[in-house]
Amino acid sequence: MPRKPRFIIPGIPVHIVQRGHNRSAVFFEDEDYLAYVGWLKQAASRYSCHVHAYVLMTNHIHILATPEDNEGITRMMQYIGRCYVPYINNKYDRSGSLWEGRYKASLVQEEAYLLRCMRYIELNPVRAGMVSRPGDYIWSSHHSNAYDGEEREGFLSRHAIYQELADDEALRQAAYLALFESVESVESVESDEALKQINACWQTGVPLGDSRFK
Repeated sequence: MPRKPRFIIPGIPVHIVQRGHNRSAVFFEDEDYLAYVGWLKQAASRYSCHVHAYVLMTNHIHILATPEDNEGITRMMQYIGRCYVPYINNKYDRSGSLWEGRYKASLVQEEAYLLRCMRYIELNPVRAGMVSRPGDYIWSSHHSNAYDGEEREGFLSRHAIYQELADDEALRQAAYLALFESVESVESVESDEALKQINACWQTGVPLGDSRFK
């Protein structure tokens, strides 16, 4: 059965998800997370992809990025894979597949859905029951987007929709943090309809947006 083609449009954000083979772990200690973030930073710069949000979970990753050209996302993910897979195999004396086939990708409509998607990504650790608040999980973009500005990561790109939250950086971060106030527990996350919609879109590759966008 032929693979379903991915639709990538320059200037349109893309929600990327990649899971470990058989849902097995792909990160084993802090050094592994740091290595992945380093290669993500290099790849995003090299292939002109503007990263707005990310989270590294034990057995999968989420990235929200806007490419400048049609091949940017593909090249970014290939670059990370060429660096990270040999690193893990050599470090832990393993072989075979690390990732579960190709990464999944879904276009994201900017106006009403970009901030929702950022929230979805940074709430993954809460949804998994690993922490009670997204700010308690260090392997994501949440601290940079909600508290520390660009100092912590050094490579996150502020999308225009994020910038429009407020004129001042401190007020902007406060406004962004307020988006999480209604979903500060596992129960509230699981009942959030917007998060369910995003989950369905990335799993099927359907664009996240209104009927005109799709």
